[in-house]
Amino acid sequence: MTCIYQEIGGDAALTAVVEDFYARVLADARLAGYFRNSDMARLERKQVAFLAAALGGPEPYRGLSMADAHRGRNIGRLQFDLVVGHLTAALTSCGVPESITAEIMAAVAPLSDDIVTNRHSAALG
Repeated sequence: MTCIYQEIGGDAALTAVVEDFYARVLADARLAGYFRNSDMARLERKQVAFLAAALGGPEPYRGLSMADAHRGRNIGRLQFDLVVGHLTAALTSCGVPESITAEIMAAVAPLSDDIVTNRHSAALG
């Protein structure tokens, strides 16, 4: 696999994607409550660092594991799928080519095992 991090424009591109992504998530009434009382600037920095490392950036990710970061948040499959949709839309909106967006989403999909803790929440579709 090519280095997606460099191919899409590094930290500057990821910062734009993450800002667009959180604007979409916070505007979604089904998700906004999960971020109440969150330090969004800190969360955005951590998300950029996570994505950069996941996409082949120069620095390893030093944050919490996905399971630890999402523990106790009662996230269901519906919420995970909504977030994935917003990330896809943000990538597209920021000009990331469809083929690269598909690669990124393929890497994100398996994270549901660590993020989804409420197995009784309905899925989309």
